[in-house]
Amino acid sequence: MQLTDNLEGLINAKPLVPFDDDVLEFFGDLSKQLTKVREYSDVATFGFWCRKAALLKEKSNYNDLDKRLGKGVVFHSTPSNVPVNFAFSLAAGLLAGNANIVRLPGKNFEQVEIIVNAVNELLAGKHKNLAPYINFVKYPPNKELHDKFSAVCDVRVIWGGDNTINELRQSPLKPRATELTFADRYSVAVINADEYINAQDKEKIAQDFYNDTYFTDQNACTSPRIVYWLGSNIDEAKSTFWGKLHTLVKSKYELAPVQSVGKLSALYKAAANMPINYCKSADNYITRAEINNTDENLMEFKYNSGFFFEQSIAELKEILPICGERLQTLTYYGLSNDELAFFFTEHRPKGIDRAVPFGKSMDFSLVWDGHDLISQLSRKVIIS
Repeated sequence: MQLTDNLEGLINAKPLVPFDDDVLEFFGDLSKQLTKVREYSDVATFGFWCRKAALLKEKSNYNDLDKRLGKGVVFHSTPSNVPVNFAFSLAAGLLAGNANIVRLPGKNFEQVEIIVNAVNELLAGKHKNLAPYINFVKYPPNKELHDKFSAVCDVRVIWGGDNTINELRQSPLKPRATELTFADRYSVAVINADEYINAQDKEKIAQDFYNDTYFTDQNACTSPRIVYWLGSNIDEAKSTFWGKLHTLVKSKYELAPVQSVGKLSALYKAAANMPINYCKSADNYITRAEINNTDENLMEFKYNSGFFFEQSIAELKEILPICGERLQTLTYYGLSNDELAFFFTEHRPKGIDRAVPFGKSMDFSLVWDGHDLISQLSRKVIIS
């Protein structure tokens, strides 16, 4: 994973049509390798996502691919705290028909090594024709390198915090180049207490919520920070839900002392700025603070590692004050599609780009943060 010196081959690589047959074959072979990985579920999840059959289904969502080509070179800057994000970003760029420079996470993750090694093995063998289209780089923040890769790309894709985006924007792009940014965002969960009480699979619900939150230490933008409760049996539902989650977390999650201190500090900061009710617990695996109302300022006091605000509401529209442009995902249990459709059409919140059931918040889609990645990373050729 050394810094690539293959810029000439990269720049001269011809754009591909979206969902090129060779690209689909490549991902099909990559999938076969990665779905065998048992020790890292996120690696296996990516492997399952990039199955050829699944990508052909994605392809069927587009009716103008015969008029599209990749834009050229895409420079991806990926987040340091989500190990497999880089692989999904690469997939979007390659599926759209582009050559790709992918900046890998700064932190050392075994998942990254597994995927990169599998990719390099395929590029050295059966799929060597795609070698110019996949270039991995790894380096700490460095303006000279930011400048170098930004200067040759036709699209710059930045995943990360606002500071990362502002830092990379100091490096100029070509006049016709475009940029996609995925900035700091947050997510919430809504639970219908009555539907939860009647559920027969409460252990699975706890596991799904765990996957949405603790699996990434709540560092992912998709991880709920606030839990809203609807219904008439909220107290009973809360007691059962948090109890089952606590049993699961205690058996699977490693909580470091520094995380406990961080959660306590965040709780004190929140209490100093608004009325909250701390929900006492026997340990620090789950930290909960009840609130009476919410607005976007609440997220100034968010923390990770199992730190949740929660509020009881009478109607779904009561979450609107938190639905600014930074709200990305609404995860839910016990809500119908009709309820959600009515909420979006009636109230048209500025935020929320996706509403997904518990356990699905991390599922990647080629439409992300409201952007259709295939369309944004390719160009339409008009012949008249």
